Amino acid sequence: MRLAVPTDLHGLLSTGLLRSVGSLGIKVATAGLTYITYVVLSRTMTESEYGHFAFGLALATVLAILAGMGQSTAILRLWPQLRGRGENRDAEAVVAAGSAITIGASLVVAGLLCVVAVFSIPFLPPRETVNHFIGAAFLVLPMALAEYNSSVLRAQNSLWTALVPRDIIWRLALPLAVIGLFAMGVVLSGPDALTLSAALLIGALVLQAWLALRRCYVVLPRLAPVRAHWQRWGKLSKWLLLGALIETFTLNADVILVGLMLDLESSGLYFNAFRTAGLMTLFTFAIELVIAPMVAEHYHAGAMRKAQAITALCAWAGFVFSLLIFALFLGFGDFILSLFGPAYAEGSLVLVLLALGLLFDAATGPSKIVMMMTGHERAYVAIFGAIMGLGFLVQIVVIPIWGIVGAAAVNMGARIIAQIAIALWCRYRIGLDTSLLGALAVPRLTDAAAR
Repeated sequence: MRLAVPTDLHGLLSTGLLRSVGSLGIKVATAGLTYITYVVLSRTMTESEYGHFAFGLALATVLAILAGMGQSTAILRLWPQLRGRGENRDAEAVVAAGSAITIGASLVVAGLLCVVAVFSIPFLPPRETVNHFIGAAFLVLPMALAEYNSSVLRAQNSLWTALVPRDIIWRLALPLAVIGLFAMGVVLSGPDALTLSAALLIGALVLQAWLALRRCYVVLPRLAPVRAHWQRWGKLSKWLLLGALIETFTLNADVILVGLMLDLESSGLYFNAFRTAGLMTLFTFAIELVIAPMVAEHYHAGAMRKAQAITALCAWAGFVFSLLIFALFLGFGDFILSLFGPAYAEGSLVLVLLALGLLFDAATGPSKIVMMMTGHERAYVAIFGAIMGLGFLVQIVVIPIWGIVGAAAVNMGARIIAQIAIALWCRYRIGLDTSLLGALAVPRLTDAAAR
């Protein structure tokens, strides 16, 4: 049976779907290039050095989100909200202040990581170094600024300028550089690969800024509006930061924990399995990039039918895509992981467990985005953070006994429970059903007063 699309929603959904397909195209290319990068690195490094790289990248990713201070999520909500009220100068000030805050906080976080690394040298085992921590520190600023600039440009309805420099050019340059160096007899260590990644990402950011200014997008930092921005939006930024940290922590903490409690070789194996499982979320992530400012705009304008329609589109498109990829993992998981090297094929069970958790993630739709864009960031932090935090504590107990399989099983269970919980919150407290059943809610919703 074909589901009829109401006339007043047809244009909205068509626009959202077309932009999402464009975003998906970029993200598919990104995933392919990222996968190639990891394969190239794992094939040109020893398992130990690749473990150093995986550990450092996971650490840098978490710290970059911390350094972002919630600004990359805040701008997706504040730009359409302020522009919708006609407060254009305030919207531009938010962009400039957010950029300045991101840069300043990144430098502080990177500096602190270097200090901690240096002071930890006397306590390290023989022949162990802190170079992978230093390499991670180099990555913090470019990763944080790349995430913020992408959000700023997407909030201004840019897609190609927002995504291509980081997601395509950087991810293409890195494996080519590694292969070129390897062909010349230069074998990179884990810290070398992290430093090279940072240098190439800085180059991509310079290109992005040049393209953005040519197209008259607002993107440059300024110190002047920082104080006023933090006074007005600081509380919001803190909660958005906590939300972003929790989400990033759940995607990277396992790798760090495995590396600390087992060994860096196991960390590299778990890293490959988790990153491979993450391919399932490609379409969900791609469409969320597009709908985040749309949800904020329509919800705060009281257009509940439109907000529900685009969340339902996201849920169904993401789930169908995820289900197809999950089927591939069930049938060919060991072969896919063996691309990294024969030793990594043994992670197929870990891959399937992690993928099952992410399949539930897709089925419950863009619940996180809806909570963040509608002013329920505190509830997201409390619900999702508590459940995933408890799961992290359980992993500390489980990993010494069942290793990476235990870590994956706990991650899967915690993610399923957490996603169901926040989806129920969206339905009963916000009024938007983010799950697959959300499509049935569109006809019965009516618009409300602007919020």
